[in-house]
Amino acid sequence: MKAAFYEAVGPAHEVLQLADIPEPQPAPGEVRVRVAWSGVNPSDVKSRAGLRSQTLPFPRIVPHSDGSGVIDAVGEGVSRARIGERVWLWNAAWGRAHGTACEALCLPQRQAVRLPDAASGEAGACLGIPALTALHAVLMDGGVAGKTVLVAGGAGAVGHCAVQLASQFGAARVIATVSSDDKARIAREAGADAVVIYKTEPLAERMAELTQGQGVDRIIETDMAANAAANLDMLRPGGEVVAYGSGASPLAIPFYPLIVKNLQLKFFMVYHLSESDRARATGTLNRLLERGALRFPIAERLPLERIADAHQRVESGRAVGNVVLRVGATGDTP
Repeated sequence: MKAAFYEAVGPAHEVLQLADIPEPQPAPGEVRVRVAWSGVNPSDVKSRAGLRSQTLPFPRIVPHSDGSGVIDAVGEGVSRARIGERVWLWNAAWGRAHGTACEALCLPQRQAVRLPDAASGEAGACLGIPALTALHAVLMDGGVAGKTVLVAGGAGAVGHCAVQLASQFGAARVIATVSSDDKARIAREAGADAVVIYKTEPLAERMAELTQGQGVDRIIETDMAANAAANLDMLRPGGEVVAYGSGASPLAIPFYPLIVKNLQLKFFMVYHLSESDRARATGTLNRLLERGALRFPIAERLPLERIADAHQRVESGRAVGNVVLRVGATGDTP
């Protein structure tokens, strides 16, 4: 079968290869998924580039944790009724050598979630990291009902979804930060009540204006290192930052402003959601998908053969929306 992979970290066009490799067979408890779409996330790009580690955990890595497709074989202990089921995948490449950038992969059956008929295959390739991250950031620790929520990067893959979800889950007001006028339009269309273009507007001052000096209740943060100081200014007393990403580590965070305002900092990694949190998130997402209540802007659809171009597109930060690779038959799009 056709697969993309790398055997060393480095620039996309230097290390990503495409070749035929043996087709996998499902082990007990596993399903084999014939991949239709493979999602490309920033985490995939960082791993391939060696930003997390210069040492590969496996000799060969087929990248990408997200994807969608159809189950075509099952291992012992898995109901054969699942054969033919459209599914979306999570954590396919987390702690594993074989992700979704290939024509078929095997993984534990719980990591293949039924994809509602109303959802497209492309949307299914955007759920595992972007949508699960956004949903957990919105729902965790009591949710956002009645709160003023600031979503950093409100036109990005996670942020765009978080704006939609916060609006639908009862936030009193949703504010988004973006980098351009085009992205501001996208965030407003997703449900943002107000948008701040942080490259041309003073962020903290604008937030004070928008909240009449009260500050926001929850910040959903994509880059804690870049925005830590501003976040402390923009939160109301007792407010909280829910951070799922940071452009740098370690962080330098002033203690006194945190304790004076009784602020809370919360962190999570979508790969490590508890069983109960993941079950809640996957079930909620599927209910929303069945109702057509979520939109996933696709910045680019490229064939698997152009995986290096897709990685560069994500790495540049210029992609407005999700980047997905067309792998197999895609006639499943509603």
